[in-house]
Amino acid sequence: MRSLKKNINYSLFFILCVLTLSGCSVQQRVKRADKKFAIGEYYTAADLYKSCYGRLSTKKDRQLKGYVAYKQGECYRLINNPRAVNCYQSALRCKYQLQDSTVFLHSGQALQYQGKYKDAIKSYDSYLEAHPDDYVALAGKYACTKIDEWKKEGTRYKMQEAKEFNQKRTSNFAPMFIGDQTDALMFSSNRQEKQKGQKNLKRPSNVTGQQLFQLYSTRKNAAGEWGEIELAEGLYGNQEESQANDSTGGGKQAGTAEMGVCSFSRDGRTMLFTYSKPINGQDLGAKIYRSERASGEWGEAQEVKLFADSSITVGHPALNTTGDTLYFVSDAEGGMGGKDIWMAELDGNEWVNAQPLGPGINTTADEMYPYVHADGTLYFASNGHPGYGGLDIFKAVRDTTNRDSTVWILFNMGTPFNGAGDDFGITFAGDSQDGFFSSNRNDKKGFDKIYRFWLPEMEFFVEGVVNDEQGEPIADAKLRIVGSDGTNSKVNAHRDGTYKIKLQRDVKYVMLATARGYLNDKTQWDTKGLKDSKTYTKDFALSPISRPVKMENIFYEFGRWELTKASAEELLKLVKLLQDNPNITIELSAHTDLVGNDAFNQELSQKRAQSCCDFLTKHGIEKERLTPVGYGKTKPVVCDKNLNKQYPWIPLDQVLDETFILSLTQDKQEICNQINRRTEFKVVKTTYKLY
Repeated sequence: MRSLKKNINYSLFFILCVLTLSGCSVQQRVKRADKKFAIGEYYTAADLYKSCYGRLSTKKDRQLKGYVAYKQGECYRLINNPRAVNCYQSALRCKYQLQDSTVFLHSGQALQYQGKYKDAIKSYDSYLEAHPDDYVALAGKYACTKIDEWKKEGTRYKMQEAKEFNQKRTSNFAPMFIGDQTDALMFSSNRQEKQKGQKNLKRPSNVTGQQLFQLYSTRKNAAGEWGEIELAEGLYGNQEESQANDSTGGGKQAGTAEMGVCSFSRDGRTMLFTYSKPINGQDLGAKIYRSERASGEWGEAQEVKLFADSSITVGHPALNTTGDTLYFVSDAEGGMGGKDIWMAELDGNEWVNAQPLGPGINTTADEMYPYVHADGTLYFASNGHPGYGGLDIFKAVRDTTNRDSTVWILFNMGTPFNGAGDDFGITFAGDSQDGFFSSNRNDKKGFDKIYRFWLPEMEFFVEGVVNDEQGEPIADAKLRIVGSDGTNSKVNAHRDGTYKIKLQRDVKYVMLATARGYLNDKTQWDTKGLKDSKTYTKDFALSPISRPVKMENIFYEFGRWELTKASAEELLKLVKLLQDNPNITIELSAHTDLVGNDAFNQELSQKRAQSCCDFLTKHGIEKERLTPVGYGKTKPVVCDKNLNKQYPWIPLDQVLDETFILSLTQDKQEICNQINRRTEFKVVKTTYKLY
């Protein structure tokens, strides 16, 4: 029994030692993960945190377990892994928010990145309870509430995937035209096809977990199509040699280094690019290197010194058009936090006066991928300003109305540039509004693709048809158009009465339609404030001079002559016609059906015609131009082809007199009576006040 008891004690002691050593092992692993996280090796750190999380007890190690879950979420968020959301939820279950409420902020960002805007708002609200003035949280919440509205607004830009640059299961991003040339392009890619004299790279990045990124270039051929995609000539030497010199600097021994996000001088002979080379297996941050092109190849690259402290990480260079200002990205002290955009000035051969752009551009989140358009506009990507989720592309112009030259006016580029996920790395073809950008939208594994975009030319037209009052086209119609910009031109309608005229933006137009034997018709409109192409439709129905014109929708009180309110619209059209034709006089006539005696119908129709004329005079038409006539039932309608088409049982040229109507069924009699009850006008003179 003593022996058994002794063995049990040894066993308990052994288990206790194992548990103690296991606890120490987890603690050490967490410290290792923290070190990897601190130097930006997020992919490696995430695996270490993941291995620790399952070994920790929710009851005994809740505080540490919450911390590990949060840090794992941070790693995933920074490398755009959707599992970040689950990790933050695990941290919240462990009450990590009691240690650091930032978990709510980053959870909101991760949810917004995935397009889960309602859930993101809840996380932002939780964070804002403790930090009510935090700009990033306020911007994130605001954006989530405005997403639906923004999507409806859109922009005029069009875009599509540039499939010729992308490759399956690889990331391709940050395209850049080589100088002012629009037929040569360079971009970053981690494609792994074999290159001449090289072996495939197989070591993934400790930062992203993906294969190493390198610079590739392509040119358009004679047919205007993008040609073969190749490694940037001159920057890459023999792979085996480069692996043997793993601790060397940039230049041609760059096989194990990552290169990306480049910028060029206007002549395309100088390139600045981001360069990151691991030393002794550790990624110690990125630098900016410079290379000159000679004889078609890029020469030995040299580091661009921007800070006295060589340990400061810098990248994403962007030269302005004159080449004397360099924008770049850094997390150096003095910024707003996260990754900020900085600028430096060229003094001789050195870059000096490095300084952050300030709160107009930078936030406590990340601002990256700057680019300067030929017109001086600054473009960049940010996940701190109000956006759709992840990185969004913004443009910024200096506020020239403000004495402080550091004040910027910021614009989110909207759709189709931005959406849930990361959108970044924009470039334009010369001074145009066409170019490329990169995005990981709609890719479940987060691979980046290059997209092309273009801004269609805004075009404005007016088109329509010139018909007579019965809908028949007038072949010899003419249109005169006068614009506030000095436009004064005449256009002939086609044989089918149609026309189409090109317009200019921000112009007020007046157009007159005329034809021999018809009254003129005029319309006006303007093209001011338009944000997209537009075609106006302006149809004309010209009234003939030689025959009466029936006025539709003229209504009177039952058995009376007073006009109803519904008649105003049609009579106002007649007011306009008389104003457009100031030298005509008209007879305005009213007609009744066969019901009732002749004397009553005659008096009723006369009073109805007078009511119409009274309306016209109240709206500025001289009495001398109007002759009211009541015809009663003495002038029944004669069926024309339009009426015959509408009512085939009425023969063409048939007079709708009493004899014909009484020969019809009761319902058809009512239709004919309704047709006869009408108000018409016809031109009497065309020389009023001409002589």
